[in-house]
Amino acid sequence: MATSPFRPVPHPPPPDSSTDADLLRHLLSLSLDVSSSQHPSSSSSSPLRINPNLSSVPRNVKQLSFLFEELLLANQDEDDDHDLALPRTASLCFREILHVLHRLKVLFDDRDCRSRAFVLFRAERIANEIHEQVVDLATFLDILPLAELRVPKDVRDLLRLLRRQLRRTSPAVDPAALSLRRDVLELVAGVESGTVPDRGALRGIFRRLSLDGLRSCRHEIERLERDIDDCVVDDRSDSSIGAGGSKSPFSEAEDLAVPADFRCPISLELMRDPIVVATGQTYDRESIVRWIGSGHATCPKSGQALPHLELLPNRALKNLIARWCRDNNLPYDVADTITSTSNKQDDADGATTGTNKAALEAARMTASFLVDELATAPSTEAAHGLVHELRLLAKHGSGNRAFVAEAGAIPLLLPLLRSADAGLQLNAVAALLNLSILEANKRRIMHGDGAIDGVVHVMAEGSTWRAKENAAATVLSLCSVHSYRRRLARHPRMVEVLMQMARDGPTSAKKDAMAAILSLAGDRENTGRLVEGGVVAAALEAAGEPEVAEEASAVLAAVARRGGAEAVAEAEGAVARLVGVLRRGSDWARESAAAALVAVCRRTGASIVAELAAVPGIEWVIWELMGAGTERARRKAAALGRICRRWAAAVEAERTARFSAMSVTAASTTVA
Repeated sequence: MATSPFRPVPHPPPPDSSTDADLLRHLLSLSLDVSSSQHPSSSSSSPLRINPNLSSVPRNVKQLSFLFEELLLANQDEDDDHDLALPRTASLCFREILHVLHRLKVLFDDRDCRSRAFVLFRAERIANEIHEQVVDLATFLDILPLAELRVPKDVRDLLRLLRRQLRRTSPAVDPAALSLRRDVLELVAGVESGTVPDRGALRGIFRRLSLDGLRSCRHEIERLERDIDDCVVDDRSDSSIGAGGSKSPFSEAEDLAVPADFRCPISLELMRDPIVVATGQTYDRESIVRWIGSGHATCPKSGQALPHLELLPNRALKNLIARWCRDNNLPYDVADTITSTSNKQDDADGATTGTNKAALEAARMTASFLVDELATAPSTEAAHGLVHELRLLAKHGSGNRAFVAEAGAIPLLLPLLRSADAGLQLNAVAALLNLSILEANKRRIMHGDGAIDGVVHVMAEGSTWRAKENAAATVLSLCSVHSYRRRLARHPRMVEVLMQMARDGPTSAKKDAMAAILSLAGDRENTGRLVEGGVVAAALEAAGEPEVAEEASAVLAAVARRGGAEAVAEAEGAVARLVGVLRRGSDWARESAAAALVAVCRRTGASIVAELAAVPGIEWVIWELMGAGTERARRKAAALGRICRRWAAAVEAERTARFSAMSVTAASTTVA
């Protein structure tokens, strides 16, 4: 979710170096802030109530504030603010509770500044996000050592009751809210079909949305406009792959023909968060995580064994899905609820359902006309306009991409990659990127005369960074076919220009370059070329930038597992940089950093383990990752812990043996 300039953001938690008294004051202040959160969706008396369980969370947090007040009052009675010293376990628990309350504050502030309609149509996501924090809060209260705290018995009883209440919460959405959402969908669908809405039904919906006057309606419209602006995806390049059962509120979702490329091969539903696995296939994150979590180690679509489990966001495809949803009046965040009933069709049915044959024929004729005109374009200006139209046509639907390619557009686009006109070059590479999403077009591009040379030329000497980013995204798209990875990496300048983008480009360019490098690293044969090209140094440098740390850490993990562990180990500051990602990175970045450290430690010997064990606080970092990381991150953290313990045991055994040998030698000398 993008951060809106209108959305309030709470103050961050205090630093770990703050005193226990400061910690309690922050906890008290934050708990009072959370307990004051109000929104029509959280009021038990409001007609719009998203979740009856979670609506009590602010009241529960208010009860928690009594504990902090008692501890501060007990300290004030002693007349010395600096003597307050909580037991270490309690202090750690309180700091974790502070982070949970901070996240709750962010979620409640975000919800409170949203429109009622936005909250209604994202009810499941909002409820799940809040419920996750409630579960964390209950967990920390469970391990809080109440017996070591000087609080009255009634406060202890209150906390025990509070723990039980938090444990009973559920993320389930109120059936009344679901019913209201269905009624809104039916009303909007009727308006779209030309039916005049019933005045009584309309008044009932407004009442259930707590819109009871002109002022509340105007306020709702203003908030809804801001929410729509937040949901609009930035069309950085039409499709920047940086990699790549309800109806919508504005249309009959079940009547939409969802393009086959936008459906997850596992669930057959519209992808909410498309990601690329090691084989280059794209799946919805939720589906593939569930597949891998159930013990599978193969690609569901191709059947190939997964050499690694990195999941790379396909930002280009996500942008295209969002654009398609917007063009069909289907908000992307609501589009994920489309049922598979309308999606369980083969590609042919998906291309024709909801779209008549005349429209398809018109699209085919349009593509053919544009390509014919491009072939005889008399000037750069004319070519510019035609390529732009082809780019727009290839943005939507596998059918359009097939029509454009079949008409012969690709051979005409490839020479334009070297155009001196910045706009023409950008449109040409963006059109090629859009076409490459279709599987059949990947082969046409790879077999095109000078295709790889042209893409490399744009990455190296492109007129704009947007053009370079689209070229890198095209490389990533082509790498989804495993056999093309080696061909692409064998180009004499491919690795060089990607390294240049990763080092010198803006953040978006670095992300695209690292994503393409990660895809190339999926083939063991490419590891040597990548290492020689300086990928380790470039990835370590990028890992220090929070915006690129995820892709850079994944690159290091992939290289380390495929023969490049020694190169990672020998790089200056590699262990310290990876540990830094473990401390401060996102969940996916920490997971990849842990995987890289495990691969390096297992493949390079005791020296790198000794360097890792010497990092201050590494035991705490590993322990924290085991408790709060993703499932794979927890496994990797456990493996790191075992490696460190075995190394320590071996060092101790060696020291003991050396001491014993010295003792025997000394005894022999004495006897002699």
